[in-house]
Amino acid sequence: MDHPLRLCTICARAGSKGVKNKNLRPLLGKPLIAHSIEQARQAKLFDGLAVSSDSEAILEMAKGHGVEWLVRRPDDLARDDSPKLPVIQHCVRQAEECSGRQFDTLVDLDASAPLRTAADIAGVVQLLESTHAANVITGVKARRSPYFNLVELAEDGTVRLAKPLAKPIGRRQDAPPCFDMNASIYAWRRSGLMDSAAVIQPTTLLFEMSESTAFDIDSELDFEFVEWLMKKGFPACEPRPVPS
Repeated sequence: MDHPLRLCTICARAGSKGVKNKNLRPLLGKPLIAHSIEQARQAKLFDGLAVSSDSEAILEMAKGHGVEWLVRRPDDLARDDSPKLPVIQHCVRQAEECSGRQFDTLVDLDASAPLRTAADIAGVVQLLESTHAANVITGVKARRSPYFNLVELAEDGTVRLAKPLAKPIGRRQDAPPCFDMNASIYAWRRSGLMDSAAVIQPTTLLFEMSESTAFDIDSELDFEFVEWLMKKGFPACEPRPVPS
């Protein structure tokens, strides 16, 4: 094998505050989580795919889509306030135990963010493996800048720039570039994931995605808007070519 061993994880809880049964709800005729499973397959990069869930229905659906490792999430990692990083770490450990292999590159796809392409996944993996980064996150250009028009409220009700510069600027275009994390794709070297308690690390890099990928599904309005975008061809319906 001429590439690092790669595992893709998709973590999907049964519960959802904003959209009932979100991960199994049909989006353009297929369950929401199925879009992420298909994108992982289309990338043609992974030596295996693992789905983590506390829902038997989600795991059965993943099994029907050919997912190699079905990981039953323990209750303490399935609460509303459970952070995602320990969930991914648990999923990786279980997949490694079941497969008898230790993976070098770990990629997590957020099931709530179907507006990615296989080319985006490939770009993230390429960036990670061609550098010394511990991990790579994805993001899009921010619409508001903490240096120009993103403000904080003081205790007395007055406002101030979230991150003022020593020399004020008059145009947003002159501010240092800022990005919104879109939580679509995360990639780690194994040590960067398993030995860390935080996503942002000293060597974390960012892979920039198109603006349309900024939308993930947390509410009924999000669901309708994402479905509308996909019907219009943004961008998952017509994925860009995957770089070789």
